[in-house]
Amino acid sequence: MLGQGFVSAAAIAASVLFILSLGGLSNQEKAKRAVWYGIVGMAVAVFFTSFGPGIGGYWWLIPMMLIGAGIGAYVAGKVEMTEMPQLVAALHSFVGLAAVFVAWSADLERRRVMAARAAEASLDQFSAFAALVATKAPDELMFLQIEVVLGIFIGAVTFTGSVIAFGKLAGKVDGKPRQLPGGHMLNAGAAVLSLLLAILYLNGAGFWTLILLAALAFFIGYHLIMGIGGADMPVVVSMLNSYSGWAAAAIGFTLSNDLLIVTGALVGSSGAILSYIMCKAMNRNFINVILGGFGGSTGPAAEIEGEQVAIDAAGVASALNDADSVIIVPGYGMAVAQAQGAVSDLVRKLRAAGKTVRFGIHPVAGRLPGHMNVLLAEAKVPYDIVLEMDEINDDFPTTDVVIVIGSNDIVNPAAEEDPNSPIAGMPVLKVWEAKQVFVSKRGQGTGYSGIENPLFFKDNTRMFYGDARDSLTTLLPLVD
Repeated sequence: MLGQGFVSAAAIAASVLFILSLGGLSNQEKAKRAVWYGIVGMAVAVFFTSFGPGIGGYWWLIPMMLIGAGIGAYVAGKVEMTEMPQLVAALHSFVGLAAVFVAWSADLERRRVMAARAAEASLDQFSAFAALVATKAPDELMFLQIEVVLGIFIGAVTFTGSVIAFGKLAGKVDGKPRQLPGGHMLNAGAAVLSLLLAILYLNGAGFWTLILLAALAFFIGYHLIMGIGGADMPVVVSMLNSYSGWAAAAIGFTLSNDLLIVTGALVGSSGAILSYIMCKAMNRNFINVILGGFGGSTGPAAEIEGEQVAIDAAGVASALNDADSVIIVPGYGMAVAQAQGAVSDLVRKLRAAGKTVRFGIHPVAGRLPGHMNVLLAEAKVPYDIVLEMDEINDDFPTTDVVIVIGSNDIVNPAAEEDPNSPIAGMPVLKVWEAKQVFVSKRGQGTGYSGIENPLFFKDNTRMFYGDARDSLTTLLPLVD
């Protein structure tokens, strides 16, 4: 059993490592080291918390930790990069559900202590968390109850919201916005009832209030995320990331665990900041994201004229051989086809021929922030040619060839040209301003959001149909 001094020092060290990890992840070159900071920080946190003062029951605690670690290692080894967004959403749900269970347990312990006080029994009988509760004054117990309410409400919303987000990302739940009759009024009603239950609980009502509170919060999380369209799922994932952090912080206060408070606050604030940045990139209102219900159309979409014109590998190779400047815009389709290796080979060949090759990355490309950056880094694409949308958008008019690989909404001109489009006003990569555009795509279907893309019908666009990896593999030998 370690002393409180060791645990406090470890908490400070782990907190510093977590901050260094978050800071390093903002830079691709430092990201790998930053991940190790996070791993070491979490290992320190788990070890010193598990063997800290007041902790016992190792006969079941250690087996549970080993089982959890084994499941985590198995899932991490099995999951594909294309499934990473679903995995992140699923992990958020675990945090939320854990917060609910811990809050329930905390209140049951509080009730045990209060019953012992009422019976004037000895408080020395309590151990672990109950012993901590036994030392609290009445005003501190009131704060404990408030923390329990917050942990249950935020955790329950996070749990069901994350489960629905997982379903939408995995294609198991319809990606279109769906709400029950009454829409936001149902959410508002459930929130008001939750507040009333919280007031009843704080004024001495039974444990049933916390069960009903959790049930209402479960409904709110479900209904909020069901009301958000598939095109906006990347924002939802980061938003739920923020919710899970605040749930963890609330439980940290309940358990008087400083490390959990700091970690939860880091996750909650970073997730909120990322959500804001992504909302700005998609021209969405942050409050509207929290309330749910966006991602649908606002009127009849503009008619698209023309037809999609196909091109073969020889035609694309001819254009690339004549080009001086090339921009590649990757999307989720590249991840599905696992074409990043073929893309890297093409880049090396074009640069060896003296051509200027760069990448244009939209903030919400793929289904998770940074998804494309990770894939390109995995394929050893140089960091200095991977540019963000704001850095490269003005260069399309002077670009000879743009190759769009598995992208749809982020290169959709309807965002600027059609006020009734579900993505109207969303900043996009203006690839259509280039001299020639080649779109690598499996077929003529719409993207994840189900929105038709006028880019595919423009005069300077040619459709390079087929699996992205196979198409690029065919293209490579034809490029000089």
